[in-house]
Amino acid sequence: MTALSLVHPDRTPNPLDVIEQIISANDWAFDRRSDCEMAAEAPGKWCDYGLYFSWSREISAMHFTCTVDLKVPERRRPALYELLALGNEKLWIGHFGMDSDDGMPVFRHSVLLRGATGASSESLEDMVDIAITECERFFPAFQFVLWGGKSPSDALAAALLECAGEA
Repeated sequence: MTALSLVHPDRTPNPLDVIEQIISANDWAFDRRSDCEMAAEAPGKWCDYGLYFSWSREISAMHFTCTVDLKVPERRRPALYELLALGNEKLWIGHFGMDSDDGMPVFRHSVLLRGATGASSESLEDMVDIAITECERFFPAFQFVLWGGKSPSDALAAALLECAGEA
């Protein structure tokens, strides 16, 4: 399928420049490794989150991951995979997976920017905020499965318990 492109790929603004401003404004540690990748660390309620951004000018897409600082023992990986699948059904944007190298849960999301004049700071802020919010929301479920011995469905139900009323 061919499409008319009015924006030359070499002129597409690099969204990592905007991400760098967002990370700096939050006073988070970061390392701009190259023109196409950046790593950062964001503090959370449960742990610090490893943020990784990769920009591909060739396909005008930015890939983003937010790693949860939890080591998953080999014997608990099947239960965590099940929890991730159940949790992904609850997400509107992005998805959870597990890094095969170090066994950490990771939230992933990609943004396509072909034909766009660039990524807005608001949309990129939202992307980072959503990732950290979802990691914070699911962290107790990860803990319940890994160290509490709960089944994935019980862990998810307990972690995502919606409170009604006031205490």
